[in-house]
Amino acid sequence: MKDELNNIKGLQEIKAIHGVFDLDKLQKDYSTLAQREVSHNKIVSGLEEAVRLCGLKNGQTISFHHHFRDGDYIVNMVIDKLAGMGFKDLVLAASSLTDCHAPLVKHIQNGVISRIETSGLRGKLANEISKGLMEIPVVFRSHGGRAYAIETGELAIDVAFLGAPSCDPFGNANGYSRDSESGVKCGSMGYAKCDAQYSKKTIIITNNIVHFPNVPFGIPESDVDYIVKVDEIGDSAGIMKGATRFTTNPKELVMAELAADVIEASGRLVDGFSFQTGTGGASLAVTRFLREKMKAKGITASFALGGITGSIVDLHEEGLVKKLLDVQGFDLKAADSLKNNRFHHQISAEYYASPRGAGAAVNQLDVVVLSALEADVNFNVNVLTGSDGVIRGAIGGHQDTAYGASVTVVVCPLTRGRLPCIVDRVGTIVTPGKTVDVIVTEHGVTVNPARDDLKERFAAAHLPVFPIQELRARVETLVGRPDPVEYTDRVVGLVTYRDGSIIDLIRQVR
Repeated sequence: MKDELNNIKGLQEIKAIHGVFDLDKLQKDYSTLAQREVSHNKIVSGLEEAVRLCGLKNGQTISFHHHFRDGDYIVNMVIDKLAGMGFKDLVLAASSLTDCHAPLVKHIQNGVISRIETSGLRGKLANEISKGLMEIPVVFRSHGGRAYAIETGELAIDVAFLGAPSCDPFGNANGYSRDSESGVKCGSMGYAKCDAQYSKKTIIITNNIVHFPNVPFGIPESDVDYIVKVDEIGDSAGIMKGATRFTTNPKELVMAELAADVIEASGRLVDGFSFQTGTGGASLAVTRFLREKMKAKGITASFALGGITGSIVDLHEEGLVKKLLDVQGFDLKAADSLKNNRFHHQISAEYYASPRGAGAAVNQLDVVVLSALEADVNFNVNVLTGSDGVIRGAIGGHQDTAYGASVTVVVCPLTRGRLPCIVDRVGTIVTPGKTVDVIVTEHGVTVNPARDDLKERFAAAHLPVFPIQELRARVETLVGRPDPVEYTDRVVGLVTYRDGSIIDLIRQVR
C-alpha cells in the first residue's frame, strides 16, 4: 500500500502506518474507565515530584492565577515548597497578588524570587516593594497586556501552577465541582486558561479529583502535564474580599445613579447594548440603577462582560442580559451561575482583552463603568498607587476596557476624606486620558474635550456637566493642596500599556 500511496500525484512520501499505532501490534484496551484512570492518569505523588518532572531550573518563570483572590493558598504553598527544594532567582508571573501573599516577602529576601510580573499588588507585600524590597522593578501589566505578552512569548512561562476546585485524572479542570455543592469554588478560570495553553509545563493543584470526564471544563487535559492532589487549595470566602464590595455609602450611590443617567443620555442604552461594570463600590452599584432603566425601557443587553458579580447574574436570570462572558468570578453566586446557567460562559484572558485581535470581547463593549483612585485634568486615571505613593491596587482590565468600549465612564469622587481625587497629575498613569470619555463625581460630570457628541447629549438631558478644571478648582476649595509625596530616584515598578510599552514609573517612597 505504501508504494501505491507514494505514486498518488501531489503526495509526498508518507508512511502507510505511522505515529503511535502499528496495525500489526495494535491491541484494543478493554479495561473500564476506572482501570484506565489508574494506569494512564496524570496524577503524581506530590508537588515535589511534579516540580522535578517539569524540569524547573533556577532563574526560570513560574505562573499562578488569582481567581481565589484573598482566599488563595496555592502561591504560598508552592513557593514554600520551591524554597525547601533549594530554588533561587525565580520569576514570579502571577495574574495578580493580594493581601494573603505577604509571606512572599521572606522569599524575596532569601533570593527564591528575584523578579515579579503581575497586574496588581496589595497589603504587606505591596508596602515592602514600594519601600524598595526588590532590586529589579516589578512589571505591571493589564489583564489583556499579560495575555498578549504570554501569547507572543514576551512573557514565557516555564511552569504554570494552577489551583482548580475540580479535576479529573487526565487533567480536565474547572473552577467548581458538579458532584458536590460543598467545597472550594472560584468560578471562571479565565486567567488560568491562558497560562495553561502557553506554558511549557502545567501542573494542576486540586483538592477534588472527580472520577469521570470533568466537562464542561475550564482547562482541557491537552494543556495539562501533571496533577497534584492536596488537602486545601483556597478559601471561597476570599473571592469577595479586596477590590469587590457592595456599597451603602450615600456619596457612592449618588455617583452610581448619576453614572447610570450618563449611560442613558449617551444614547448607548438601547436594546442589545453591551456593558461591563468595575469592582469599586460605586461602579458595582451602577448595575442596580441600570436594571431599573432597562425595565422601564423594556430592553435587554446582549451581553455583560468581565469579572461577573451576583448582581449581574440576577440581571441574566431575570432575562435582562442574554449572555455573560466571564473571565473571573467576583463572588460565589457568580461561581454557581457558571455551573448552572447555559449562557454563562467562561472566557480566557486572551479572548477577553488581548490587543492582538480585533475580535477581543472588550472591543465589542458599548459601555464600561470603571473606578479610580484618582484622575487628573488630562483625564489620565490611576488605579495602582495611593495618595501616599504606595502600591495598593491593580491595573486589571482597566486599560483594556477603556480602550475597547465606545463609552468609557470613570466614577471618581472629588475627595476621599481630606485627600483630593481630581488632581493636576495622577501619581501613576495607568489608563491614558485619551481613552477616558466621562468622569462622574458626586459634584457632577466632566467630559473629555474630544467627545463633543457626548457633551451635546448630556446638555440636552440637563445633566450637571462641568469642565474638569472647574472640578479641580472646587477640590482645592474643599481640601487645599496636600504636600507632594517624596520619592527617591529608585524605580520599584514599571507600568506597561496593553502592548507592553512602558507608560509610567513607580518610584520608591522615602
